[in-house]
Amino acid sequence: MFGKVLIANRGEIALRIQRACREMGIRTVVVYSEADAQAKYVKLADESVCIGPAPSPQSYLNMAAIISAAEVTDAEAIHPGYGFLSENADFAERVEKSGFVFIGPKADSIRLMGDKVSAKQAMVKAGVPTVPGSPDALPDDPKEVVRIAREVRYPVIIKASGGGGGRGMRVVHTEAALINAVNLTRSEAQAAFGNPTVYMEKFLEQPRHIEIQVLADSHRNAVWLSDRDCSMQRRHQKIIEEAPAPGIARRLVERIGERCADACRKIGYRGAGTFEFLFEGGSFYFIEMNTRVQVEHPVTEMITGIDIIQEQIRVASGERLSFRQRDIVLRGHAIECRINAEDPFTFVPSPGRITAYHPAGGPGVRVDSHAYANYFVPPNYDSMIGKLITHGGDRAQALARMRIALSETVIEGIKTNLPLHRQLVDDTNFIAGGTSIHYLENKLAALKNA
Repeated sequence: MFGKVLIANRGEIALRIQRACREMGIRTVVVYSEADAQAKYVKLADESVCIGPAPSPQSYLNMAAIISAAEVTDAEAIHPGYGFLSENADFAERVEKSGFVFIGPKADSIRLMGDKVSAKQAMVKAGVPTVPGSPDALPDDPKEVVRIAREVRYPVIIKASGGGGGRGMRVVHTEAALINAVNLTRSEAQAAFGNPTVYMEKFLEQPRHIEIQVLADSHRNAVWLSDRDCSMQRRHQKIIEEAPAPGIARRLVERIGERCADACRKIGYRGAGTFEFLFEGGSFYFIEMNTRVQVEHPVTEMITGIDIIQEQIRVASGERLSFRQRDIVLRGHAIECRINAEDPFTFVPSPGRITAYHPAGGPGVRVDSHAYANYFVPPNYDSMIGKLITHGGDRAQALARMRIALSETVIEGIKTNLPLHRQLVDDTNFIAGGTSIHYLENKLAALKNA
């Protein structure tokens, strides 16, 4: 096991990784930008290294600075968290070549699954169902593009092969708009991702967003840790997540979970990962794989009792998974609300100083946050300042505990999306379960026009 791990991230995930390491008896090194000098996890770390000014390219995306920090502190491994460099194959490769262990998959796996076209091809070979669409990247010939669209049938969605996080995609409803949409998406993909390759899929009208969490070691052992419903989202950004997904037959979930674990074995995957699916009409359709820990990993931890971060660290050190599929027992239901420093209805970021901070507590309540009273939320990064998670014996109890927890949470001095969460947990359709990925945007549009 590692003696010292460098955490190459910030915010709540940096604190989460730090706590996992401390529990395992592992010393931690935290890198931070000048904007994060007063962060809680910086003060709690065994060692901390400032790696640059606030802008991400000069700090959290600065590979050389991060690796230098690992060298001067004698760290043995680097945990990238999520976002920033967590799915950057070049970074994973540089970490390993510099003599450190990257706590995540191998660079080849990141490249394979990071490219949406190659990922889809790999899943087809592994027997994982995918959305109907072009088998490869779209060709340059407009006539061939039109032919493929007619075969897939409208509406279709054009996606950037190197895209992610909801960026680099465009829905097309008519043949007249097709070629222009393809060209625009190619241009945007080149500008945003340095890769103009695009592909086509059938656009599903009212799907849900369902995930399967997996863990795999370097000894070809792989398991899946239940499912999550992440359908409550705006502009492809998740706002509420829960586990397990309500209203889906367990036999369907078990079947797709086993296929995901088997796919990990076939591609030689190592570490934590998430298979993301659209679910509609009783069928799962693979859309992408995230080769890192997810923001929403706590809901899976709450219902399985498995510490996903610690398992990441163990398998990266070369250990085998400490359990088998038959050992995983699901208990109850968990819900997570992402707490963002933003206007609850316009979603404009709201950086600034938190003048009062009181997190919720009580049975079945977990708060993952780096915030505290008098903490200054910098304007330079993602607006998420924490996650509120509740667990109950069933979904109704988890929801009841979430309502109470949201009512108890106090964050003053900045705007947050707490008022939106309080509305959503009382929403009749959300309470019933099974809303689509378009539900929240439609609800917000209706409120705006009322």
